[in-house]
Amino acid sequence: MAKTSLKLEAYNAIRKRIMDCTYAPGTILNEDALTEEFNVSRTPIRDAISRLEQEGIVIILPKKGVMVSELSISQLNSIFEIRILFEPYALERYGSSMDESKLFAFYEAFNNDMQLTAFQRYELDDEFHNFIMSAIPNTYMHRTYDLIQVQNIRYRVLTGNLLGNCYEVGHQEHLEILSHCLKKNWSEAAKAMEQHLLRSKNSSFDIILEKSLL
Repeated sequence: MAKTSLKLEAYNAIRKRIMDCTYAPGTILNEDALTEEFNVSRTPIRDAISRLEQEGIVIILPKKGVMVSELSISQLNSIFEIRILFEPYALERYGSSMDESKLFAFYEAFNNDMQLTAFQRYELDDEFHNFIMSAIPNTYMHRTYDLIQVQNIRYRVLTGNLLGNCYEVGHQEHLEILSHCLKKNWSEAAKAMEQHLLRSKNSSFDIILEKSLL
């Protein structure tokens, strides 16, 4: 039990550092350094690295070590392709099963989100989109979504506050989506979600290309 716990702790810790870009894209990770940093043996570290490799977050380089996977425009396009397929579908197909009180709570939260810090806004955004996805009773879709969320957060950290100017537009889009949900107009909610994600994608592309971040 203790060994399993150590493996999970090592996995979560390394994964978090990759997500928040403490270990930036392209960084070479050394097993010895990781065992020292987390004060564990090689077994939990190797187990964590194996899991992260399967998720496409790290790449094992023979005789060099472990590299945190790079980010690319192609990858960002793939992330949004999946989101645009999944999230509108969740609303249109499973919206009627969503907890109305939670939808109303999100509406209230977004209506007052200008008082939140940037970090709190991003947390609220993640919570909302994850809630929408949670309505889908398909574990395979959830596994895929979980994988792209790691990369999605890395892009967000990479662009930092550069997306801040886009937040006000997103704020209105969230309220529009939720307004349709509360009226139980799931088809319009799905369309509004698709437009929201397309706009987010285009904004992200513009910033990354303009600032030459990748």
